[in-house]
Amino acid sequence: MDRLESRYLVSESGFTLIELMISLVLGLLISAAVIQVYIINTRTITVQQSASEVQDSTIFAMQSLEERVRLANLGNPINNINSLTKNGGIVLSTNNIGNTSYANTGYLTVSAGKTGTVGDNGWTGISNMDKASDQLTIQYKNTTGQPIYDCEGAKVAAGSSWVIERYFVRAIDDSQSSTTKDLALACDAGRIDDAGAVSSDFGGNGEIIIPAIDQFKVLLGAMTDISKITYMPANTYMTLTDKPDITTIKLGVVIRSSTPLLSSTDKDSFTLLDEVNTLETDSSRRKFYRRAYESTVLLRNARVMSVTGIAAVS
Repeated sequence: MDRLESRYLVSESGFTLIELMISLVLGLLISAAVIQVYIINTRTITVQQSASEVQDSTIFAMQSLEERVRLANLGNPINNINSLTKNGGIVLSTNNIGNTSYANTGYLTVSAGKTGTVGDNGWTGISNMDKASDQLTIQYKNTTGQPIYDCEGAKVAAGSSWVIERYFVRAIDDSQSSTTKDLALACDAGRIDDAGAVSSDFGGNGEIIIPAIDQFKVLLGAMTDISKITYMPANTYMTLTDKPDITTIKLGVVIRSSTPLLSSTDKDSFTLLDEVNTLETDSSRRKFYRRAYESTVLLRNARVMSVTGIAAVS
């Protein structure tokens, strides 16, 4: 009987407590390493996807915006653009649309610091930065002989009315309560007849051309000297006694990704058109990949010719 019990005891022996603890620790270490590799790979993929989204917006949306701005002043026999030019390509005042009684000045080109704008969906300067966004309004007439399309996709027949387009930042959802909101760059298009009457469809929410944006800035490049171009915000330009001719436009945007980052921090300060812009403080905001982008657009339909004297050779 003693021998039988001894045989059973030997056959039922297994892992010791120490062996089980060592196995458990090794398993946890391996699991932690696998999880860490998974997290790193997921973060890397998220950053790559976010950077790709910003790059797509930069390449396609911004290039499209640049092409549209180049249409400014098309069809206008007057090449010198300022705030008094009738049908001038950059719409800064009611004189530019040929209707001084037009009340919705919130739909015209405006920069940070402007007050008293009017229009149901007019400029508000909404931005996720510590500085307000700007608004750019252009106009042109299709004299190409071929039909083209405005920024909202409506057909513009050759020789039809003047087209007016404004580019501005708006909230995607007005019910957002956080400090930093989901913003988009939109374009709103309408028509102006020869008498200066603006169509009723101008002044809406427009079509989104960049779905995720935090800041939109505009500088007007004006010929302040025979060989010098000075860049300034629209409101600064409007304070000048003698309005110089506008020949170029500088555009600046801070574009963000649509996919949030998994990291705990993100970049929150950007230099845009020689000015530092900082994200508004918001402890609940999600982290995104962001990039500042600038572009200078030459207004090919606004030519300024400077004639200088050459001393005669005796």
